[in-house]
Amino acid sequence: MRLTLINQFYAPDLAPTGHMAASLAEHRALSGDQVTVITSAGGYVPESRSRSRSTDTNPRVIRLWTPRLGKAHKLPRILDYAAFYLLASLRLLLIPAQDVIISLTTPPFIAWAAVVHKRLHPSTLIVLWNMDCYPEIAERTGVITQGRWISRGLRALNRRLFERIDHVVCLDHAMRDLLVTHYGQVERNPQFHIIPNWESSTQFSRDRVHPAWTDLPDLGIESPFIILYLGNAGFGHRFETVLEAAEILKDEPFVFLFVGGGQKWPWLASTVANRDLKNVILHPYVPKETTPQVMAMADCALITMSDTALGLISPSKLHANLAMGLPILYVGPAGSNVDEAIQENAVGLSIRHGEVSQCVCFLRNLRGDPALHDQYKNASRQAFESSYCDAKTLLQFDSLLTALIPSPD
Repeated sequence: MRLTLINQFYAPDLAPTGHMAASLAEHRALSGDQVTVITSAGGYVPESRSRSRSTDTNPRVIRLWTPRLGKAHKLPRILDYAAFYLLASLRLLLIPAQDVIISLTTPPFIAWAAVVHKRLHPSTLIVLWNMDCYPEIAERTGVITQGRWISRGLRALNRRLFERIDHVVCLDHAMRDLLVTHYGQVERNPQFHIIPNWESSTQFSRDRVHPAWTDLPDLGIESPFIILYLGNAGFGHRFETVLEAAEILKDEPFVFLFVGGGQKWPWLASTVANRDLKNVILHPYVPKETTPQVMAMADCALITMSDTALGLISPSKLHANLAMGLPILYVGPAGSNVDEAIQENAVGLSIRHGEVSQCVCFLRNLRGDPALHDQYKNASRQAFESSYCDAKTLLQFDSLLTALIPSPD
């Protein structure tokens, strides 16, 4: 099979979507496909900018120039997006006919570049691997106003796109329901599938011993119980409930460690300083290969989601936390992928925003009852091995792609 993946980010970039794309690309290459990856030379964060790679290997990684103007302001981000749209579309005009093109959603609507290729090669099938929902994210964050002309125009653009793609892979039921509601009744309906994101079984081997995190001594953490938030803190996350719990627990042996960055990072830093929460520590992003070391010294994983983000995003940090056998404390709406994982696998606690007392009680019980802690740890690891590791989820992609392009006998 001749298979192309399109995404602005690709490993070794820190962006989770880049690592998902790399995992699938490398897996399909090992399965015998001729895999091409069209991506950007820019990085999700400045320190993760990727070097050029050979285009003679399989997967063949084509890194396109973009201005690298950053994400801090709208205009530079739009210019970066525009450069990638143009160059990706041109590149897809030049490559040989592909059997399948899988487009992720960074930047938004980049699947139109696959449509350009399909116009030249009508037999090409397009799979939209939906990591984010646009323009819904922009509407719910107030960037654009729902119902106004920009919103209507982007939704119309998306409806036309969905008429031209063949399959849509969603990350959870909430995302599928949202997309089916908005775009599932177009003239030429795509087929919808649910395949969760995953982590590497090799990187998170049960028997693997992770070295001590070298930054840990500099943080001054002496507490025996660490609640870890690892990754992006953006529009889709809320932390008020967690910080209120931290304030209640400030004289008890708990530390809330945030490792990452994002839009809400400055708010987190100022709130922690203003409330003098010495049991809340913020640390910048760490390289992907270092994350197991960070998680290895944690006792509980924290995941949050704002109510407005339900169906729009699917926190990928869940899978690594489960792989490390961490109990999950989730603060967010019911029906998300994290809530579903907790309800189905008994790996922690799922609460709604404002339920501070439940949060505090759970953490106290978790610390005070080693048997309960071990029970959650074992359940988390079992959930990873049964549902959220690459050995399981890549098989779902294999089934989808085999159905699209059956292997010759």
